[in-house]
Amino acid sequence: MDWISTYWNRDNAVLILSLVWSVYVVVVGTWILMQRRAPVATLSWLLSMAAIPVGGLAIYYFLGPQRLKRQRIKRLRSRKTSRVRTSAARLRDRIPAAPDRLHQVARLVSRTADFPVSSAERMDLLVGGASTYDSILEAVRQARHHVHLEYYIFEPDQTGSALMQALVERAQAGVKVRMLVDSLGSKKLTRKFYGPLVDAGGEFAFFHPTKIGRRLRPVINFRTHRKILVCDGRVAFTGGVNITDEEDKRVMASAYHDVHLRLEGPVVNWLQTVFLEDWAYALERQHQAEPPGLDELLPDMAEGAYAVQVMSSGPDNRLAAIHRTYVAAINAASDRVWLTTPYFVPTEAAMAALTNAALRGVDVQLLVPEKSDSFIVTAAARSYFDELIACGARVHEYHARMLHSKTLVVDDNIAIIGTANFDNRSFFLNYEVCAIAYGPKLNGDLVQQFKQDLHNARQVPYGRKQRFFPRLVDSVARLCSPLL
Repeated sequence: MDWISTYWNRDNAVLILSLVWSVYVVVVGTWILMQRRAPVATLSWLLSMAAIPVGGLAIYYFLGPQRLKRQRIKRLRSRKTSRVRTSAARLRDRIPAAPDRLHQVARLVSRTADFPVSSAERMDLLVGGASTYDSILEAVRQARHHVHLEYYIFEPDQTGSALMQALVERAQAGVKVRMLVDSLGSKKLTRKFYGPLVDAGGEFAFFHPTKIGRRLRPVINFRTHRKILVCDGRVAFTGGVNITDEEDKRVMASAYHDVHLRLEGPVVNWLQTVFLEDWAYALERQHQAEPPGLDELLPDMAEGAYAVQVMSSGPDNRLAAIHRTYVAAINAASDRVWLTTPYFVPTEAAMAALTNAALRGVDVQLLVPEKSDSFIVTAAARSYFDELIACGARVHEYHARMLHSKTLVVDDNIAIIGTANFDNRSFFLNYEVCAIAYGPKLNGDLVQQFKQDLHNARQVPYGRKQRFFPRLVDSVARLCSPLL
């Protein structure tokens, strides 16, 4: 009887656990399905939740997709948008023979990111951290009204300290300094480091603090990956360079290889708008009709010779402006698609666009680091190379240092530079910002830089020999692509 009782109890325990697991799968599965994300990503999460019930639920709670809602400062946008409704005419004035596909890409950006075609009086490509930091410090020291900066990584090292000192000096001189950094990417910043800026009258804020308790559900997985610096509303910077010694070759011989962009002219208004909305969101001041002193923050400027458009994206915008623009620009190519990215984990749509372009006879070239700072991303990227090469694309691995540039060159009249990597995280999870320039100026600069970078790269042969285990690792990493 004892044996029967034990067996019956064990059998009941298994039955109860099975019922609990089944209810768990149904409830959590419904929760995930109602998010209406990409099918592959949804299936990945469903399988993870079913395989590791308790741990999987914790991972999904902290890192899984969420619906984030942010209010845009409508008057902030409408104030400038009302003056630039002739985006098509502005583009046509600067590129009289612009093909229809160019106008279609510009229209796509306008409708997904809600930024019109603007212009730049000056547009400088900055190569390497040294030239970028020199230019940034010069702009900060010349600021007379305000300095706004937003960064994913701002380290309290030699590079960060030099910039912080310049910011403190400006704040002491009466210049309004507002500094916004990502709480995860800049987790090393302490009150001791940024305190002098606040004491001098500057303002400082963390984007999406990671401390549990501030929100019903933490937003650990949604970071501001943006790099924006605006001085007096007239000079702005964006691109891939963070504030860290790791990107300054003068400090570290192994510093990342990266590029950045310095802009002057009306387009600065739109990078300013991105910052102001992020600042209001971080400080929970979105209820404001508009920030004070708007005339100084968004000054009127003479039209520039270069057509430039800002595009931003993030988990609060379901239209995924940057992802759509990359895919549309590649699909519009007739001669050339040269892509540089440190993290290559393409979506199905992006991969199809690249392979279709190569099959059409377009010169498709991809430049990635031989080894990035993420093992799993490097492995996942390698799994796509054979498919690209088989379709006629050329893949190059940069071996000199860690390649951190994020650029796209299409034909002779489209050039994109910004903070977004060519992966799911940048396309759908991070807050990113890019500048898309129409015409030969930036396009030509990036073409020359791409050619120069190839001197430190090796072309990947089709079907290169790999031992079984590394090939298996690449294949397993590719399964994680929707979650990277």
